[in-house]
Amino acid sequence: MDTHNINYLNELLEQDVELREKIKEQVTDLDKKTRNMVGILNKIHSTPSESIPPLLDAVRPILNSCDETTAALAAIVPPNQFWRWKDMWSNSLRTAVYSAALVEFLTTGSLISLAQTSQTLGIKEEWKDRFCIAVEDYLHGLISLVNELSRLAVNAVTLGDYQAPIRISLFVKDLFAGFTMLNLKNDTLRRRFDSLKYDLKKIEEVVYDVSLRKLTTPSRT
Repeated sequence: MDTHNINYLNELLEQDVELREKIKEQVTDLDKKTRNMVGILNKIHSTPSESIPPLLDAVRPILNSCDETTAALAAIVPPNQFWRWKDMWSNSLRTAVYSAALVEFLTTGSLISLAQTSQTLGIKEEWKDRFCIAVEDYLHGLISLVNELSRLAVNAVTLGDYQAPIRISLFVKDLFAGFTMLNLKNDTLRRRFDSLKYDLKKIEEVVYDVSLRKLTTPSRT
């Protein structure tokens, strides 16, 4: 290679390193926010149901502030390079999706959609070639939600909330049914989906136990 080509290649390598560092800086910021949210949300397992709303109120400002980081990432990533860089933020974004989904369930009892999650995190449609929530990352976030809800079903009973496992059971069964209709070809995602049946079984056992003890009477399961 001649000197001109070597200099050109070195310049491209330096640009990649600089871009990677800029992305890493924003991902680190997103990591901090998701860790804070997870830390607060973890308290639901030792908090009576009537005291959960204040916890969610503490999470929402952090969740809403994620739009600053997602906007910064969208501004940094060059057009049409989403798939080149997405692995740098996938784990952080999955945790953000999980946090948004758990807040939505605990607030309304419903499932947050991909579009609603994007809106919550301030991610705009026009960024899709640079920064967006990949479907697989959204689904990973929902699987994490089910993992956490199976734990909550047990702890809620310990705290005297016997209706929570029934609400969780109905929600998870509906979500599981939706997953079974998806054509999952991603190996990691498929393995994590397979683990959901164990979470569902755990929740059903809790519901069965509280029903057997006549602590509550589910209207449908």
